[in-house]
Amino acid sequence: MGRAATASGQRDPFAVDEDAALAELELAWSDGGYHAFSAGGGHWCAVSIAGEVLTGGTPDELDREIRAHWEAMQ
Repeated sequence: MGRAATASGQRDPFAVDEDAALAELELAWSDGGYHAFSAGGGHWCAVSIAGEVLTGGTPDELDREIRAHWEAMQ
């Protein structure tokens, strides 16, 4: 995880910092009943308190999935 580097060793300005994004998702959603946030190979995941696995291709997609799930449960 972490920042992706280019062939020249410089940080890719378009790469997602997975560690930072996961920390922000956990901060935003852990009190809402979501946990076990993970990312790898272009897959972002979170698990609801009921054990449902929510996924997205980016941190934003996962956030939208969690938000829609949370709103449906209200």
